Amino acid sequence: MPRFDAIVVGTGQAGPSLARRLVAAGRKVAVIERKHFGGTCVNTGCTPTKALVASAYAAHVARRHADYGVTIGGPIAVDMKAVKARKDAIVAPSRNGVERSLKSLDGCTVYQGHGRFVSPTEVQVGETVLKARQIFINVGGRATVPPMPGLDQVPYLTNSTMVDLDVLPAHLIVVGGSYIGLEFAQAYRRFGSKVTVIEMAPRLIAREDEDVSMGVADVLESEGIELRLNATCMSVSKHPEGIAVNVDCAEGAPQVLGSHLLLAVGRRPNTARVHHGGRSVAYERARHFRARRLQRARRVHPHRLQ
Repeated sequence: MPRFDAIVVGTGQAGPSLARRLVAAGRKVAVIERKHFGGTCVNTGCTPTKALVASAYAAHVARRHADYGVTIGGPIAVDMKAVKARKDAIVAPSRNGVERSLKSLDGCTVYQGHGRFVSPTEVQVGETVLKARQIFINVGGRATVPPMPGLDQVPYLTNSTMVDLDVLPAHLIVVGGSYIGLEFAQAYRRFGSKVTVIEMAPRLIAREDEDVSMGVADVLESEGIELRLNATCMSVSKHPEGIAVNVDCAEGAPQVLGSHLLLAVGRRPNTARVHHGGRSVAYERARHFRARRLQRARRVHPHRLQ
């Protein structure tokens, strides 16, 4: 059984930096990565979405060419395969750089595969079990898929699959009127899709002040995005035109028809996927800290990184 001073599970924002600090302190470190190096920000979050937003902004400005005294001989078209290729070219150096730096780091051993706890001090990757006194959990999160009736009968997108889309939806329906959903909504409207945003709350980005929500709504509606607020009792179903989202709203038609459906209703942690004896690591960590406060017991436990 390979033994280490510390194990870092996941290579998101905190993991690689921590691994380097531990190695610099003389520790023997193992790093485990399930899929892509760099975590959400590099692969399915900040970097790819901002690349898409930049392309969408270029299309938006090009359509306003006359406002700047510029003449363009023909309609503005967007090549989504080229947009995706540009995004991939921006993401790849960061992803590959994180992988290369960890694999070339003296004192650090990289294991690729899904890591699972088999005891408080052991993590299994494939057929290999690693042991360490300190285990740091840096597994991030994923899109929440709500228990919406009919969702198992239709194809849908999340932020992870949306950034790999290389076609232009005829009509994108976005369920969720917060930051992630609105970012994709505006980008794809600027690419040329018809876009409808459906939100259960009475206003967009409800955590913001009301005047901010209203300002954002005004901007989106001015660009041609349809907003359906106060949407309750949502369900989805197949339709000859693609996908039907049934809504109970104070205003508007009871059904929205579209070609593509994006779910952007929140995030959930991946800690349950790194289970320990059938319980999630988050549960074990909370249970341990309660016991520690009561008993002041010195026990080995995993650390969760944010």
